[in-house]
Amino acid sequence: MTNRSIREIAGEIRKDWSPVYFGAVPYLEAMQKLEKITDNHYADSGDSIVLYFLSNATTYRGKVARRVKAELKAQLKGAK
Repeated sequence: MTNRSIREIAGEIRKDWSPVYFGAVPYLEAMQKLEKITDNHYADSGDSIVLYFLSNATTYRGKVARRVKAELKAQLKGAK
């Protein structure tokens, strides 16, 4: 299975989660600029951006949320 880009996942989250929790907004915006989890956005690493997003996305729930969070976690695990 090919990993989707972080920006593709972020786009799906943006479409599904409304309103986005304010604490997750900056990380979701940064994710929309990443291709891979190993990319950097300014001084922040992609994996740290995704980790911070996940910690601020506890109110994001539902079928799509479970799937995309699992996908992000799998990419984090694969990057180590």
